[in-house]
Amino acid sequence: MTIDWKKYDPREYHDELISTPGYARAAARNLTAWLRSLSDEELQARKLDAELAIIDKGVTFTVYSDGENIDRAWPFDIIPRVMPVREWRKIEAGLNQRLQALNLFIHDLYHDGKIIRDRVVPKSLISQSKGFRKECVGISPAYKVWAHICGSDLVRDSDGTVYVLEDNLRVPSGVSYMIENREVTKRVLPEMFENNTILPVDDYPDMLLEMLQSISPSRRKRPEVAVLTPGIYNSAYFEHAFLARSMGAELVEGADLVLGEDDFVYMKTIQGMARVDVIYRRIDDLFLDPEVFNPDSVIGVPGLMRAWRKGNVALANAPGCGVADDKVVYSYVPDIIRYYLGEDPLLPNVPTYRCNDNKEREHVLANLESMVVKPANESGGYGMLVGPQSTAPEREEFRRRISTNPRNYIGQPALMLSTAPTLCDGTVEPRHLDLRPFILQGRETRVTAGGLTRVAMKSGSLVVNSSQGGGSKDTWILDNEVG
Repeated sequence: MTIDWKKYDPREYHDELISTPGYARAAARNLTAWLRSLSDEELQARKLDAELAIIDKGVTFTVYSDGENIDRAWPFDIIPRVMPVREWRKIEAGLNQRLQALNLFIHDLYHDGKIIRDRVVPKSLISQSKGFRKECVGISPAYKVWAHICGSDLVRDSDGTVYVLEDNLRVPSGVSYMIENREVTKRVLPEMFENNTILPVDDYPDMLLEMLQSISPSRRKRPEVAVLTPGIYNSAYFEHAFLARSMGAELVEGADLVLGEDDFVYMKTIQGMARVDVIYRRIDDLFLDPEVFNPDSVIGVPGLMRAWRKGNVALANAPGCGVADDKVVYSYVPDIIRYYLGEDPLLPNVPTYRCNDNKEREHVLANLESMVVKPANESGGYGMLVGPQSTAPEREEFRRRISTNPRNYIGQPALMLSTAPTLCDGTVEPRHLDLRPFILQGRETRVTAGGLTRVAMKSGSLVVNSSQGGGSKDTWILDNEVG
């Protein structure tokens, strides 16, 4: 048995590989033809090889939704997502534009607040934001960049339009899985890398290190970079360790760092104390410094904010950048781009209804069955309502939540997310997916060539988050002439 693309039907959805049954999109023709040449036994053998490689490499994640909170092997589909480079360059430019505007926005909020005075963004929106940190007012990070690493989630609707679904600016994760996906795919589909020009992603650790060193306050030729992790019980610990190892940086916990009498940050080593210039922190704001935020935090560093305020250490991402991570603020990003850059957005937002607006809230409440409702500051797919897949009691619960705290919710029409062929129980079936590229900004701005494609492994499901049981694919930006 081989794959019969004539029997693969994406129905009304935009499929990333197959345009209509039996016909592949131009960029995917080489891949689909080669997959068709494999027997069922060969296909399953390569799938098994991928699963064994993931176990051997120790690529794990944590599913919280099942209540067990245990590490599991990373779910991975061997059929990659493919995008031609011409299309990708347009997306890349849009992501670059978006992060530049967001960083200008954050810096403005902690300084002059011009965008509020000009009534582009309401003052109440910021004053009520859980991500706004008054402790950051007046601080100026290097290059006025607050969000150094951003993971913006992209989706494609049935008409082929690519939308920005949300921006993740606080502690975005997933890049290690992007890199590991590529390594595993090279192992199980080596023939495709010999015959196609696929833009690399394995240079991300070098890009990240270069960006982190560019924001160092020290003039040392090789600034000391450390990755600050909450510890081994954090769901993203695999990624923390992976990135530290890949960059040649130290992986540290809060107890490994101390503030000296000179208000510089030092790391405990077997050779003694070593000064740290840049901290890539994977800890939420409120746990960073018990002297300033949560006094009960045992994973932060006492005095860290003082060192940062004095310019003695760089923090990425900067505390306070989560103010632009707010889902309600997201709805203003097109206006933010126009305000700071004088340009129209290159990538559109998903149409968004703000529940703190009476008229827009009534629209959401009247259309819960067809809406996706999101809380302002949750991540990982938690606390949201997917209307088309919800029950009547769930909708009534969200009706109560929205009415009680309208500022905390937005509503969006449920998009017909694009699909891609996915191996499922010995057959190839369409599964919904999204894409999380990673944008780095320090002295320069750079975007990964593709990103982490997340896949809903259940038929019909729109939930792609790994924490909710989703899986992933390798993402190919193809520079073949045919694409």
